[in-house]
Amino acid sequence: MKTRVHLYISGRVQGVFFRDSARQTAHSAGVTGFVKNLRDSRVEVVAEGEDEAIKKLVQWCHSGPPAANVESVEIHYEPYNGEFFIFEVRR
Repeated sequence: MKTRVHLYISGRVQGVFFRDSARQTAHSAGVTGFVKNLRDSRVEVVAEGEDEAIKKLVQWCHSGPPAANVESVEIHYEPYNGEFFIFEVRR
């Protein structure tokens, strides 16, 4: 079964390769969508894929790359709609 998740990650998550690491993690899990920095210092992730792959990405987002210090992950599950073809870093 496929699903979609919308995440907001807070903490020390900008300037620590969070976006590129999220892209690599999503790519290896077969997840599509995007990751981007927000002006309020959070990182936003919108991802679609198989349930297990999405669970792996969400779990990874709770820790992020080694230099990150994730304080919280706000999670919103949404209906899958097949919107994406790749997982990309947006600016």
